[in-house]
Amino acid sequence: MGFLSIRLPTMTSIAVTGASGKTGWRVVQEALGRGWPVKAILRPGSEVPAGLAGAELVRLELGDSDALTAALAGCDALVIATGARPSIDLSGPLKVDALAIRSQISACRGAGLKRVVLVSSLCSGRWLHPLNLFGLILVWKGVGERWLAASGLDWTVVRPGGLKETEDGIDAEGIRFSGPDQQESDSIPRRLVARVCLDAVANPAAIGRIIEITSSPEQPAMGLAEWLAATPAL
Repeated sequence: MGFLSIRLPTMTSIAVTGASGKTGWRVVQEALGRGWPVKAILRPGSEVPAGLAGAELVRLELGDSDALTAALAGCDALVIATGARPSIDLSGPLKVDALAIRSQISACRGAGLKRVVLVSSLCSGRWLHPLNLFGLILVWKGVGERWLAASGLDWTVVRPGGLKETEDGIDAEGIRFSGPDQQESDSIPRRLVARVCLDAVANPAAIGRIIEITSSPEQPAMGLAEWLAATPAL
């Protein structure tokens, strides 16, 4: 299945937080492939994946509001690809999936950046789910989503299913799009998540939407723009 690379005539720069992560570096790489200049924002101690080649690297802690605001200055959009990783620190999801979202919202306001796409997760906001054994991760993701939705920014939340590293045969996979709380399982390659995030940045119809995505070879091919046109916002 082919993907339409949408170019924004007014796009000058996109920022990606969590850029050293497995989804983040793919967002950076896909954006560069569309001709968008990219600021890849990563923590000071993070290793630099090969996929960030060609991006402007900015190292900072997300809690450093001044540094983050300065990094976002001049950018037209932000893709938030940060996410808590498994750790013995069960406060990680609170810090990364909630409090760090609030920090990024504040920095966007300070920088005058309006367009934000957040990578979240299927079942975000649920209490009764096995993933919540890891620091109530889905609960805190739901809090982060709600803060973004109430921020006054032009937001989109992308909720992928289980994230796959494989990229073999992904162009033969169709994406199943749905609104919030419609999907509970299944998976999707990280590369396809990255493409959907950038398509959402490029499409004003995605503003104010929660979009759930999974994929499979059996799913008919459909792009985000086609799904948005056929699925009016509630």
